[in-house]
Amino acid sequence: MKQEYRFYDELPDRKRSPVNDEASSGIEMRRSQRVVLRLPIQVRWTPQGDSAITEETVTLVVNAHGALISLAMKVKAGSRIFVRSSAVTGDKECRVVRVQEKPQGKSEVGVEFLRPDAKFWGLEFPPDDWKQAV
Repeated sequence: MKQEYRFYDELPDRKRSPVNDEASSGIEMRRSQRVVLRLPIQVRWTPQGDSAITEETVTLVVNAHGALISLAMKVKAGSRIFVRSSAVTGDKECRVVRVQEKPQGKSEVGVEFLRPDAKFWGLEFPPDDWKQAV
């Protein structure tokens, strides 16, 4: 089965948030291309003074600098989490940059790798100067 990917360097209708300082035009400029991809992942978080919590979940959008993931655990912006992808071995330490609660119970959580890694998702991303043909 052939998978189809869409690459974006801008996504319309994403408004400015407290953790992002993009122009108020409603379009966020990104450091790397986004790929809409549902990929199974495991997330591990250790709340301060507590034991580690692990959740099996999925990505919604990925890029070389992080991802947007669906998450039931109640993390906050600034939290450090570890993400394990089925595409590669090992964990990737991330910082939570945005949490948007959804009525379905799981939140959409934006995470940023502490060290960018274009190969973590098992994809080849287009070069930084690539623009989608219109």
